[in-house]
Amino acid sequence: MSDGEASETLFERIIAGEIPADVVYQDDATFAFRDINPQARVHVLVVPRKRYRNVGELAEADPQLLSAVLLTARKVAELEGIAESGYRVVFNTDADAGQTVFHVHAHVLGGEQLGLFGRPQAGVH
Repeated sequence: MSDGEASETLFERIIAGEIPADVVYQDDATFAFRDINPQARVHVLVVPRKRYRNVGELAEADPQLLSAVLLTARKVAELEGIAESGYRVVFNTDADAGQTVFHVHAHVLGGEQLGLFGRPQAGVH
C-alpha cells in the first residue's frame, strides 16, 4: 500500500461514527448506509468493517467475508422492499471502473427500472 492508502478511508471514518451516515443495517462483519449521491431510488453501500482495497483483494484474502457482504446486500434489499422486484449489486474495481474510495464496497441499487451497464449504446434509450 502507498502512504495514501495506508491512511484511514472515508468509509472507516463512517463506520467509526466520525462522519454521519444514514445507516440501513450493520452487523459484526458489515456496515450498510445510503449513498450521498444516489444513482437509483434505492442506493445503499455495503462495506466490510475490515478494509480491503477492492473486491478481488477481498475474494482472495477472505472469501467468507465476501459472502457476508453479499448476504448483507440481500438483507438490505429485503429491508428496502426491493428484493422481490429486483436489485443490482455492483462492485467498482479501481479507477477505470469508477472506484473512488479504495475500501471495497458493494452498491445495492433498485426501486425502479435500471438502465444498462457500461457505455450507452447507439439507438438504445
